[in-house]
Formats: sequence, C-alpha cells, structure tokens
Amino acid sequence: MTQLAWGKMCIFAAFCLASAIAAPAQVFKSIESFDGPNGAAPNAPMVQGTDGNLYGTAAAGGAIGEGEVYRVTPEGGFTVIYNFCTLANCADGSQPYGPLVLATDGNFYGTTGGGGAHSRGTVFKMTPQAALTTLYSFTGNGDGSAPVGLVQATDGSFYGTTELGANVCYGYGCGTVFRITAGGELRTLYQFCAQTNCPDGGQPVAGVVQGSDGNFYGTTSSGGTGGGGTVFKITPAGALTTLYNFCSQPNCADGGHPSGLVQATNGNFYGTTFAGANENSGTVFEITPDGELTTIHSFCARKNCNDGSKPQDTLVQASDGNLYGTAYHGGTGSTGNVFAITLQGELKVLYNFCMLSSDCADGAYPGTGLVQATNGNFYGTTVFGGTSSCETCGTVFGVSLNFAPFVEAVPNRGSGGQVVGILGNNLAGTTSVTFNGVPSTFSVVGNTVIKATVPSGATTGTIQVTTPGGPRSSNVAFQVAP
Repeated sequence: MTQLAWGKMCIFAAFCLASAIAAPAQVFKSIESFDGPNGAAPNAPMVQGTDGNLYGTAAAGGAIGEGEVYRVTPEGGFTVIYNFCTLANCADGSQPYGPLVLATDGNFYGTTGGGGAHSRGTVFKMTPQAALTTLYSFTGNGDGSAPVGLVQATDGSFYGTTELGANVCYGYGCGTVFRITAGGELRTLYQFCAQTNCPDGGQPVAGVVQGSDGNFYGTTSSGGTGGGGTVFKITPAGALTTLYNFCSQPNCADGGHPSGLVQATNGNFYGTTFAGANENSGTVFEITPDGELTTIHSFCARKNCNDGSKPQDTLVQASDGNLYGTAYHGGTGSTGNVFAITLQGELKVLYNFCMLSSDCADGAYPGTGLVQATNGNFYGTTVFGGTSSCETCGTVFGVSLNFAPFVEAVPNRGSGGQVVGILGNNLAGTTSVTFNGVPSTFSVVGNTVIKATVPSGATTGTIQVTTPGGPRSSNVAFQVAP
C-alpha cells in the first residue's frame, strides 16, 4: 500500500483553484496500488456506505482473476470483501465494471459484465457484510447483456442499461434500458437500434440518472443521426425520446461518444464526450431537459493538451456547486488529470498524474469519475501505474481541497412521509434535522448515518443536521416530489 502524507504531493499540481473556483491549494494522496491479487482495472466510481467507508469494484484481478468488491476507509485502509467467480461456472458473475449503488435498505446493488447463469452478466445485491445474492442473470437476447450501471428510483426499483444484447448494430447487440425490483423481477423497457441505422442510438456505456421530473436521462455511445451517440430521455413506462445527436456539427465540434450524466442544481444535465472537438480530444457539455446542448469546454484547448483530453466517465457536482471529473489522457504528465469546472465552463486542473516518477507511482490514466465523501474529500481510481510490479493494475487516490464536511441524503428525492437515509460523519448526538427549514422526525442509527422522515409541507431545498460539532448542510438540494 502507498500511504503518502496528504501534504507531500501538493507541489506537483499544475494549477490551484482560483477565481470562480475558490478553494485552498489541493493535496493529493495515493492510497492503494492494485497488484492483481488485490484487484486490477478499477473501472467504476466508488460509493460511500452507511459506515462512512467507500466501496468500489475492480473489473479484473482478485483471488480468481475475475474481479472483486473492495472497501476503502477515509484514512486509507484497503480490504477486498468479495471475489467474483467463486461459484461453479461463475454463477455469481464476473468482471464488475459498473459502479455500486447504495440503496435505501442499506445494501449495495450492482452489476457484473459477465458470468451468471448464461454468461451474459448479472444484477446482484450485497450486504455491508459482503453476503452476495444474484438477483438476475441476463440471457443476451431481448433482455440484453453486459449491464453497466444502476440507479435506485423513487419508486424503490432500480433502473439501468446494458451495453450489448437485443437488436444488432455494428456487429454487436445495441443494448437496452431495464427496470428491476429489489426482489429480482426484471422488465426490459427499451431496446436500442429499434429503427434502421440506429437513429435512437446504441450501446450505452453508462447507466441512467433520474431527473427532477421523475423521468430518466442517459446517453448512448454510438448511433444517432450524427453517428456519435445520443442523449435520451425515457419515462418509467419506457417511452424514449432522443434529445440530442452528437457529431451533428461540422468536424464533431459538439463532441462524440458521451459517458453518463449528472443533473446539477440549476436543473440542467452535464456530461463529457470521449471524442470530438479539438484533436478529437472530447468535451464537457451542458444539456437542458428539452435537449438544448452547449459545449462548455473542449479539451486540448491549451498547449500540449495541458488541460487534459479523453474524459470517459461521469462528472460529480460537489458541495461548492462546481463539477469535478477526470481526463484519461493529456495533462503535463500526458497520462491524465483531475479537474474542476464551473457550470459556465471555467476549467482548472487540480492534479496531473505520473508526476512522482517515470514509472508513475502515483497512478496513470484515471478511467473513472470521482466521488466526494461526506468528509469533503474526493476519491477516485486510475487503471495504470502505482507502486506494484503490475503496471496495468491501477491505483486508488484521494484529493483534499479542505472542503467542510457535509451530509448526503439517500435517496436525494422523496415525498412527505418517506423515510430516507442521511450519511455524514460524527452524527452521534444530533439534536435536529430539517428539510429546507421544516423540522423532521429522525433516529440516529450510528455515527455515520441517520434515518429521517420527509416532513409534510417540506419543499425542495437544503437538509440541515445539527450535531454537537455544529450544523451540517446537505451538499445538494433535496428534491421533494409531489
């Protein structure tokens, strides 16, 4: 394990946050170097659990070589908690390259890209104690194959996408959108490439996000009338609308091959494209729920691509209101960076990888997005580099900007009378919880989690928790549904 002091690597950052991105100098910390037996190829963002720790998946490595689930403490302790393909014929799944989601029942739900009863991937549930239950095994037919991510909706069910399966496009299956209950009942809502030449897109590489209007929004990495993928909206019943076709501008100035979306506090969605624009280096874009797209940053805009290139995962809106993400290539080390960008498009590079040494001991090529934990710090992974002899295994890292701790609701949307979880730190002794100023009934489950009831009459706004250490506010507004 690489346990560098938080202050050791700050001098290597190319830029400091300034102007509209106001924050102290950042501090980078390398937490773990994957070596194969402890995992490899972490291809999905991590998620915070009810115990305050972070949980993630590695698509390869582990005891069997078919991937794992791991846990990281905020202090940097690393533990492998489940190895996939431990059952005969990989009945428990293999290659989990999608992220975990923390559900309202306190368990984790996720997907594997392979394995299962038909070797086409699975949906699974895992308790915090690492007891795994396979909920569904994909067949590769009408239900798709190779699922890539889940989101728990306000109806309690999970919605997700498969990258492959169903209708054929480009020699492969084009993928689906599906709904699955916590009990494992799956329904395919939409099969991509339902029309000639795939004007509706195909092969989504990320899951969907539920918007404040109750519908789901996502992207496809290919197809559409421009050939560079699409942004789509789909209702809970499965009615799909294509909102935008990438590469519809000359020379793909609007970008191509998008990853997942995040809905920001202004109601619009933000995402990245892996290709298009300057030197085919990708973009950051904003799109309204009605489909009006604006490119707010085109990568490789600076000399030698010092602003980065090829972003390939979802952005996260942090407690300061700005967006944070990773670029897979570029930067002063040419192996990617961590960046912050305002909703208006002002971009600042926070850290450039491969700066410690020529063998990239700090990691290289961050292939996943970031998570902001309730302690205020950011955590992510790279798919190359590290201190182990396995140069292609990757690392886990943290970035501190000295942001204040906050609380986070799970889920972040609900109606009056619904019980939600509130994650945080040092919550024992909490004396009050309010939803946009309206008092709530609550119970302290532990030092890192509270259960609270959305009060009648509450409106969309900030959750505030009063603790012995002072008030803690939610990082984003809690959406009160009708």
